[in-house]
Amino acid sequence: MKIEILGTGCAKCQKLEALVNDVIAASGVKAQVVKVKDIRQIMNYGVINTPALAIDGRVKITGKMPTPEQVRDWITQ
Repeated sequence: MKIEILGTGCAKCQKLEALVNDVIAASGVKAQVVKVKDIRQIMNYGVINTPALAIDGRVKITGKMPTPEQVRDWITQ
């Protein structure tokens, strides 16, 4: 599983990365977490507002922080 944190490195982007890493550690799911900071790559996903989260190439949320429960649901499906 590939999880991408889409954002330029703002505080919310860093918080999202920490949240994702915590949920992965707690759930035992094997995943590769990648930070995408290039604005052109982010726009290729159709994302205008960051932070955003993509899992296996599919954008799950943009412009706001997901709850830990949402992230857990997305990565365990």
